[in-house]
Amino acid sequence: MMAMMRLLSWNVQSCRGMDGKVDAARTAAEARRLADPDVACLQEIDSDALLHALPEYQSAWASGVDVPGEKGRFRFGNVILTRYPVGRILRHSLPWPASPDTPSMPRVAVEAVVDAPFGALRVITTHLEYYSSGHRSLQIDSLRRIFEEGKAKRMATSEAGPFRSFPRPASAILCGDFNLKPDDPLHDWIQQIGLVDAWQALHPGEPHPPTFRVHEAKEAPYCCDFVFVTPDLAPRLRSIRVDGATQVSDHQPVIVELG
Repeated sequence: MMAMMRLLSWNVQSCRGMDGKVDAARTAAEARRLADPDVACLQEIDSDALLHALPEYQSAWASGVDVPGEKGRFRFGNVILTRYPVGRILRHSLPWPASPDTPSMPRVAVEAVVDAPFGALRVITTHLEYYSSGHRSLQIDSLRRIFEEGKAKRMATSEAGPFRSFPRPASAILCGDFNLKPDDPLHDWIQQIGLVDAWQALHPGEPHPPTFRVHEAKEAPYCCDFVFVTPDLAPRLRSIRVDGATQVSDHQPVIVELG
């Protein structure tokens, strides 16, 4: 029987819990308890403390924000952690257009080719702009171009050095905090890239469980954290769930199993 792959997608809010406490070791322990993931895609990472707290994983980290801070550089971005062998890692800057009247920050997507039990696949995680739907639409269009680029034919070479070829398979997972609701037209735009919403594939017609503001009283909770897969991976989806109980972040983790 082929081994399962368990993926965790979670905005960890810089390892800050709902109690205001910042504790990378606590976040790491909660990730292990909730999913013991083979692949973890985490957003809102601002230090390498969480990577050190999960030493059994290889990491691919990309920061959109990289500015002077109180103690050296302040970086803020996304990371992929995995137990699987890792091939090529790519870091993609997403559009950051003019925004004179709305707060915004540079955004990125990080991509890693992992050797899963059922074959190599691209894992991409991102965190889109919160305040501006215009920014999000441009960032989703950039993700479309990234997926198209992944299909490009390239000359194969085995020579050592930067020109050496590495696989970039068509099978892919895109996940993260998209800062949009399931009924937002931009959700459909993402699927028009050629992707399948894992929740809808396994629970057609059922509303997405909320992943944000679940433990806040001021505003209604909603889902903005999604996992999308290429159509060839849809038959491999075995389960998807949102843990609504943990309060180690202001977002709830999404756990997906494929086999």
